[in-house]
Amino acid sequence: MIYRRKTYIVDPSFVEDFNVLFNDILLPSQLKYEARLIGRWMINKDEERTEVFALWRVQQRLDEIGRNRLKRVLKEEIKQEFIESTVLRDKTILKKL
Repeated sequence: MIYRRKTYIVDPSFVEDFNVLFNDILLPSQLKYEARLIGRWMINKDEERTEVFALWRVQQRLDEIGRNRLKRVLKEEIKQEFIESTVLRDKTILKKL
């Protein structure tokens, strides 16, 4: 399965308002048009930056590109980070699991 990661770097003073905006306005709009949200998390980078990111499922587009072709061209390293969810599980496709 391939996922899209959308990342924002936000001033920590705006994180709470940013998450409310996403949950109250942006997420309902995306779900209305059948977007496939996996989850949304944040990482406190330092005193001036918080990284907020969402993972979206992109299976249909992957099928159009071709799974084998994509495996041949992906060359990014894998990194590990510990993340904190900013969306209730029942608002994501994980509620079905």
